[in-house]
Amino acid sequence: MEKLLLEYLPILIFIGIAGVIATALILVPVIVGPSKPDPEKLSAYECGFNAFGDARMKFDVRFYLVSILFIIFDLEVAFLFPWAVTLGVTGAFAFWSMVVFLGVLTVGFIYEWKKGALEWE
Repeated sequence: MEKLLLEYLPILIFIGIAGVIATALILVPVIVGPSKPDPEKLSAYECGFNAFGDARMKFDVRFYLVSILFIIFDLEVAFLFPWAVTLGVTGAFAFWSMVVFLGVLTVGFIYEWKKGALEWE
């Protein structure tokens, strides 16, 4: 049993050293770094000018629509990379499946474009 526990000793040493380094990297800047807060440093910063309005104000629906469209097309690209890497192995069925997938996304994109969802007024 003692021999089995000795096999875990390097892991425990590694975790201990990592903990010491992490603690040091957190504490050293707190101790050494200057701390002279002033009102300008503590003020809210928003895109280069002072904050305005309420933080809980409503956004236009188009903002959410564009963000959802971004997520959809970002996921499309995430599917394209593994598909492209394995295309030589998966064959013609995978190729035509991806063509159908891209076709559906293209039809959806054209629909959104024609409806004016991407236009900012």
